[in-house]
Amino acid sequence: MEFQPSVFVRWFRDSSPYIHAHRGRVFVVSFGGEAVADPLFPGLVHDFALLHGLGVSLVLVHGARPQVEARLRARGVELHYGNGLRITDDAALQCVKEAAGTLRVEIEALLSMGLANSPMAGAKIRVASGNFVTAKPLGVRGGIDFRHTGEVRRIDADAMRAQLERGNVVLVSPLGYSPTGEIFNLSAEDVATATAAALQADKLLLLTEQDCIQMQDGAAIRQLTTREADALIQTEPTLDAETIPHLKAAISACQAGVQRAHLLNRNIDGAILLELFTRDGVGTLISSTPFEELRQATINDVAGILELIEPLEEEGILIERSREQLEAEIDDYTVIERDGLIVGCAALHPFPDAYRGELACLALHPAYRGEKRGERLLEHIEARAQASSLTALFVLTTHAAHWFREHGFENAQIADLPTQRQAVYNHLRNSKILLKALNAS
Repeated sequence: MEFQPSVFVRWFRDSSPYIHAHRGRVFVVSFGGEAVADPLFPGLVHDFALLHGLGVSLVLVHGARPQVEARLRARGVELHYGNGLRITDDAALQCVKEAAGTLRVEIEALLSMGLANSPMAGAKIRVASGNFVTAKPLGVRGGIDFRHTGEVRRIDADAMRAQLERGNVVLVSPLGYSPTGEIFNLSAEDVATATAAALQADKLLLLTEQDCIQMQDGAAIRQLTTREADALIQTEPTLDAETIPHLKAAISACQAGVQRAHLLNRNIDGAILLELFTRDGVGTLISSTPFEELRQATINDVAGILELIEPLEEEGILIERSREQLEAEIDDYTVIERDGLIVGCAALHPFPDAYRGELACLALHPAYRGEKRGERLLEHIEARAQASSLTALFVLTTHAAHWFREHGFENAQIADLPTQRQAVYNHLRNSKILLKALNAS
């Protein structure tokens, strides 16, 4: 594909807010042993290096399942499971230690590269590993002794922070140590979740082996609240079995104070960069609060509303509104905010003497005109009008009369407007007038 400078410049400029937002933040990244075994793993390491270079504090947690299983098979050792968990006997623990040690060295080697004319040139990354994870035995459950399989007891967050403050990347293996010197085999997802919670990380990135969560119609689910994610686990029978542990890890992390967790298909080239430096990303975002929120506008939204409506004003679709006018009427506005961007707005200007309200300035960002956002704004404005004891909504439009008619508005005349609104009707603009009666609340 021919290099297009204008496309690159536009993308680079669009990514700058995320570069600023991520600098100095703490991200915990979890990936399986499958990722390390992939010939394309160096590309993922390059992305880690780029994040580090942009000022992100990184904690990397790697898995080792395929490497452990390969060692067990090579030695003719049978794999034992109980309730879906591996039982780690003495032979299995030896394989876990060997696999974890080998993987740690291989990852450190890749992070240490600095070849000229490569993405690692000048990176100078220092990697810190150590006994950051204190573990305890899983014990006997349901009559099954899990032997050396353990669970996280404590994360030495202070030691990790000290390394991050020195500019080091922290690398954590799926092993934990007890105060008595025992070694336990741990789940990488559990280690990553506990680490993110202990550090109060800004993000937990869980790299998966399968596509992002799909709805029944095949469309990807781009964002879920923790409540929605939990409901999905409980009610969706087609949910991939490999997805459930990652979803549970994301929920646990967010409930423990991590701001956001992301499930990313690591087979997508540059998935981390696409997720972090584009507005819509390529994964599934889990958060305690909605990623996209419909709410009443505040004075801080004026700049975002102006940026949204100015192109429509230039096209003559909306009448021009000054910053001063918006500030004076800001309580009338409802906005849809998506990750800090105002992607939709609408206003309700009440005329209480006439028991009517004007629906005005309904606008959507060009990239977000699907998924019924216009309908959501209309429903919200109708609810606000009914709560204010208004019996009808009217709208003046030059371009969208058909859409409003599809949503219950009927053609009306100037005489149907409140007297105050009739006095300022712009005959040169010749807007269509539509009216919708509201059901009594």
